[in-house]
Amino acid sequence: MISERYNAYRVMWILVLYDLPTETKENIREAAIFRKRLLDNGFSLLQFSMYIRQCPSRENADVHIKRVKSILPQAGKVAIMCITDKQFGDIEIFFSRNKENPPSPYQQLELF
Repeated sequence: MISERYNAYRVMWILVLYDLPTETKENIREAAIFRKRLLDNGFSLLQFSMYIRQCPSRENADVHIKRVKSILPQAGKVAIMCITDKQFGDIEIFFSRNKENPPSPYQQLELF
């Protein structure tokens, strides 16, 4: 039953990509607050202006997507994408022409 619950097609990754203005001190403050709230909600930096979070199911991902929508800044562009663990595993990441492995999945703790 557990292998069915946590398979590569059920586990989801949320990707939040954004481009926020930083022309004024207020813009910079709002961008910093948005980044901090993403981190507080369990997201991790994948690359500049792109944060990710693993969720055990689509239902759980929907909860976190709703949270991100509730903290959107006044200005700028934010995109939210949800993909399966299988799709995430197929991402190819390069750093200066050297291929890197995608970040390892987080260990999900289930209490009951």
